[in-house]
Amino acid sequence: MSEQQPVEETFISHLIELRDRLVKATIGVVIVCAALMLWPGPSHIYDILAQPMLDALPAGSKMIATGVISPFLVPMKVTLLIAFILALPWVLYQAWAFVAPGLYTHEKRLVAPLVISSSLLFAAGVAFCYFFVFGRVFSFISAFSPQSIAVTPDIENYLDFVMSMCLAFGATFEVPVVVVVLVRMGIVSVAKLKEIRPYVIVGAFVIAAIVTPPDVVSQFSLAIPMWLLYELGLLVAPVFVKVTQAPEEEST
Repeated sequence: MSEQQPVEETFISHLIELRDRLVKATIGVVIVCAALMLWPGPSHIYDILAQPMLDALPAGSKMIATGVISPFLVPMKVTLLIAFILALPWVLYQAWAFVAPGLYTHEKRLVAPLVISSSLLFAAGVAFCYFFVFGRVFSFISAFSPQSIAVTPDIENYLDFVMSMCLAFGATFEVPVVVVVLVRMGIVSVAKLKEIRPYVIVGAFVIAAIVTPPDVVSQFSLAIPMWLLYELGLLVAPVFVKVTQAPEEEST
């Protein structure tokens, strides 16, 4: 009974710690969301998100809302999503603070760079999609639209398209992290990854053809960065493996 009691107390203390970290992470997201509600406001945030599409449409064009409460719900969804992205460093810090006490020194050297780099790469992928890809894709689509059709996108459909594209590019920019993790865990070697490079390039174009609209601009905009990021992962992986070696691995 004396041995079981400390185990139960430790488990309960971990649950309490997890609850506290989740509450702190949620409070951080709520604070950022409240700040965005006050300034610049959900309506202005959606206007910024819709600007690449409006720039590709004829002057004076606007989007439409087919749902009764869509003009309210859609900007709110965008605001909540952006609040979570902005608060992501705080959320990841809470996750890190929860698991850090149970990690060895070399494991801390492994996790912290991966968490930071994956967050930065995801944000870079979303920014690349918004500032570089959207304008070219929407202009390409608008150029092919017949003169007899009035292009007036629905705000909900536009939000779904934008979110899926941003998610695809954000996930694609995680390729270096995937390469580093595979090499660090010993699943595959850098030499083997270099050997399969031609298949990776073909796979990048196949994935781009699946997750992007059926136009050459968006497909190349996704496939080429995916390939370049794969090459970056091959360069970084050996350095990362050396830095995060455990003491017994270094002695071996």
